[in-house]
Amino acid sequence: MLRIAAATGFLAVALGAFGAHGLQGRLLELGTSEVWKTASFYHLCHAVVLLILALALPQARWVFRLMTLGLLIFSGSLYVLSLSGIKVLGAITPIGGVLLLVAWALLFFSQLRQ
Repeated sequence: MLRIAAATGFLAVALGAFGAHGLQGRLLELGTSEVWKTASFYHLCHAVVLLILALALPQARWVFRLMTLGLLIFSGSLYVLSLSGIKVLGAITPIGGVLLLVAWALLFFSQLRQ
């Protein structure tokens, strides 16, 4: 879990910087800079949460798995949409969002029992 959290955090910083500098022209050309920023923001925020889960709640494996999958689908679809301009990929993004919401709800309810 800790390795996945670390890799996720590393990629969040790398992709955020790459979007701001290396891809700026392409994103402006496609008009998708804000989409990339949204993907990067959610990516980094949830990378921090994954790190906290790995360190403080290693027993919350299902929350970790759902959050990782949700993050991959949510931010991943937005990253690809940003670079490709294929707007239909936006239809996949809510699936990732729902998985993130389910992970947060599962974390909430799992802590009520303790």
